[in-house]
Amino acid sequence: MTTRVAPARRRGLADEVADSIRDAIFSGAYELGAQLREVELAAALEVSRGPVREALLRLEREGLVRSAWHRGATVMTLSPEDIAELDSLRGALERLAVELVVAQASDTEGTADASGLDAIEQAAARMSRAEDAHAMVRADIEFHDAVYAAAGHRRLFEAWQAIRSQVHLFLLTRVGVSTEDYLSHIPGEHRDLVAALRSRDTETALRLFAAHRRHAFELVTTKR
Repeated sequence: MTTRVAPARRRGLADEVADSIRDAIFSGAYELGAQLREVELAAALEVSRGPVREALLRLEREGLVRSAWHRGATVMTLSPEDIAELDSLRGALERLAVELVVAQASDTEGTADASGLDAIEQAAARMSRAEDAHAMVRADIEFHDAVYAAAGHRRLFEAWQAIRSQVHLFLLTRVGVSTEDYLSHIPGEHRDLVAALRSRDTETALRLFAAHRRHAFELVTTKR
């Protein structure tokens, strides 16, 4: 009988390499636009170039890395068009997530929903312990992870995961433009978002989430 599928291969090492490079980008070790050289990465991670090459391809699919024949791989920098598209898509996904979280809070008060709202509140509380802008960005992303998880919509969560790394890049772009008042103001903004979700007021929650996105979008687009 003709074999219809290729033999399976272990892919764990490439996953680990991708995780390491992603963490280095998110921690600021590699700035936006920085060169990612296979030889140097392989030496630093003590692996061959094969897993590094495969990891870079995965990160390119995530939108974290850009490859060009004359430059090799670099950390992605978002163009104005990238930022506009990402903001509009994020807004559409977030609107549905907020509506679902509020609806479930209204319909299932005191039952399974409580854990979702509690997780969102705990994620917001962790933001006050962030020691620098990169840690705050991570906490910001984790807050939105909790919102999408609480929505209880598997395909919506998967759609968020598909743009999650790019949103992280956008927030890194935001702090690259200005960190003025970032550490002091962002935790309070997210506490207000939690309060809006707990109030079960869909209109207020949507307005506050939209204002939160708009502030970062306007900062990036007007000061770059």
